[in-house]
Amino acid sequence: MKMVRDVSDFKAAPWRDIDRVEMEHAMSVPTMLSKREQKLYYWLTSHWTQDIGAVVDLGCFVGGSTARLADGHVDAGKRHWIHAYDRFKADDRTKAQELYRKGIPPFDGTDIYWLARDLLEPWEDRVTLHRGDILTKTWDGSPIELLVMDAAKSTETTDGIAERFFPYLIPGQSLVVQQDYFHWRLPWIPVQMHLMQDWFRPVAFCPDDTVIFQNIRQIDEAALTAGKVSRLDDGALLDHLTEVQPLARSWRKKQRIYRMKRAIRANPGVRTGYRMVDPDK
Repeated sequence: MKMVRDVSDFKAAPWRDIDRVEMEHAMSVPTMLSKREQKLYYWLTSHWTQDIGAVVDLGCFVGGSTARLADGHVDAGKRHWIHAYDRFKADDRTKAQELYRKGIPPFDGTDIYWLARDLLEPWEDRVTLHRGDILTKTWDGSPIELLVMDAAKSTETTDGIAERFFPYLIPGQSLVVQQDYFHWRLPWIPVQMHLMQDWFRPVAFCPDDTVIFQNIRQIDEAALTAGKVSRLDDGALLDHLTEVQPLARSWRKKQRIYRMKRAIRANPGVRTGYRMVDPDK
């Protein structure tokens, strides 16, 4: 196993010192990321990655996260490719809230692939867009240095992502950014990372919901089997969330875990995020 790189700097959240002026080229691309998450993404490619593997962005919407990653990549003079995956579809409600309100002129239809291509044109020399259901996609087998995840919206997809991408992480260097780790609709994400604690260690939390993990051992079949969440019933999910509570408490986020537990109890057997009914409403 390669020597594990020192992650002590993460405790100080150095990305908070990033000036938004440094990301000015990316700021024109709409995003659902919080301000701190935007700075984190820029910092990860400008300061952490060593250009020894690809940057993979799973669930990029119209490219907001990709633009912040690409901007840091460019400013640091790196050359490895950035791969962004999405269905590139948006309904009228999402268009109104996330695009029109942020300066994008109204348009017909649900397709946003053309919009992502237009918005990411400044970085087209280093970004490849992959359109469609992620479970229909494969990876080319090259090393992945940074894996950003905003697509684990069901247990099936969560397991599928692990199978397709985790084995190509670089032990001791690669980071997995779980953007929805503390989202109440997706309780299987913290459970998966807990089940794979022998292969990943948490290194930082970034509001609103993001937790960053470092890959510390080569992902093999044993790891993928251990982390499989689609096989778990409600009781197992609840039990594993109880085991996650000490980590959440260290970031003062244990109430997020309690809400996930309420969501599981209120939605028995549901394993797709958008089908989860909010237990607190």
